[in-house]
Amino acid sequence: MLLVRGHAGGTALTGTVFERGESAPSYKGAPDEDAPYVWVCDEFYEVESGGSETEIDGTTKHVAFESPMPRGFETREQAVEAAKAHVRTQFARVGVAESDVRIEVIKTEPGSEQS
Repeated sequence: MLLVRGHAGGTALTGTVFERGESAPSYKGAPDEDAPYVWVCDEFYEVESGGSETEIDGTTKHVAFESPMPRGFETREQAVEAAKAHVRTQFARVGVAESDVRIEVIKTEPGSEQS
């Protein structure tokens, strides 16, 4: 399992790449279980009111979340590149420049605790 975490604006967003042989989540909309690599992460966007309040770059913003959209990939490289692009896009949706997002990839074992 790989955690792909983006840091920007004083906050972070983390998603998961499930690797070959690991059990990816199975729910409505999940990709074909035969996909060797599966990326899962929240999607969100800024709204005028409602949603959840979060502080980004010292400004309180309202964000609404969409259901995670899992995506399957044939290679680890494809999954990681798509994950990085996804994280940058989520930050861009709340006004953070993609170039300001620092991305880290963390290898972890399923069921282990990460902070």
